[in-house]
Amino acid sequence: MTEQIVGQRSGPEDLRLRRRREAVRIFVLRLVFILTVLGVWQAAASWRWINPFFSSSPAEIGEHLYELFSTAEIGRHLWVTLYEASIGFILGSVSGILIGLTLARFALLNSVLGPLIGMLNSVPRIALVSLFVLWFGIGVSSKIALVWSLVVFTMLVNTYGGATNVDRDLLTMTRLLGASQRQIMRKLILPASVPWIFAGLRLSVAHALTGAIVGEMIVAQSGLGFLISSAAATFNTGGVMAVLVVVAIVAVFLNLASEWLERRLMGQRNARQGGAWGGAA
Repeated sequence: MTEQIVGQRSGPEDLRLRRRREAVRIFVLRLVFILTVLGVWQAAASWRWINPFFSSSPAEIGEHLYELFSTAEIGRHLWVTLYEASIGFILGSVSGILIGLTLARFALLNSVLGPLIGMLNSVPRIALVSLFVLWFGIGVSSKIALVWSLVVFTMLVNTYGGATNVDRDLLTMTRLLGASQRQIMRKLILPASVPWIFAGLRLSVAHALTGAIVGEMIVAQSGLGFLISSAAATFNTGGVMAVLVVVAIVAVFLNLASEWLERRLMGQRNARQGGAWGGAA
């Protein structure tokens, strides 16, 4: 009996230990890979294997990063971009979820509006920037509108897909038991759509950041996209890449935040890593 209890206790502890070791191993491998790439890049630029004017170098990018963060200017631009991306993300997510559920609920409405929505979704968003600028000006409102246009269709498609992929037998049984449309939506459709909605939210986080930066690169007076376009206008390759490093770091943190929120609300830990095609080493 004692050995059985000890075995039951040691099982989860061994699993946690193996996971911790695997996480450390992955971190070390990632660090080695990044340092190797940076070292080769720096050596190639220093020995003129590549032209530093076009490719810059890790040392030059580091200098530009130091200049950006040594002043408060980067904070102001970062705040503008995050504000545009977050407001557009929230508005696009809410409206996309509501429209998706509405189209899934009313088949006639979906038949009428579905092709029109697909046509609008096929329009390149960058072609709408000029219209958004005319309608909302060159301030943050036009970038929020651009972000919204990117997020809303992603959330609409995912929500509609989740709401219309409910088990038909379960749906029929629920109706036979006398459930109202409101009860079906609240007890069956919405829970079945939640994984689809979260998948759309994770995609929309990247779309929101991309939309805000692209809009700022076209016309803006502040933001990370404005910094990129300003550095590119002076052929400052190192400055452009330094801002891109900031964008990459922000994107990683936003992705981690969305994963954490998904785990908290779903009440379970999703497997972020599927099995490799070739299997574990």
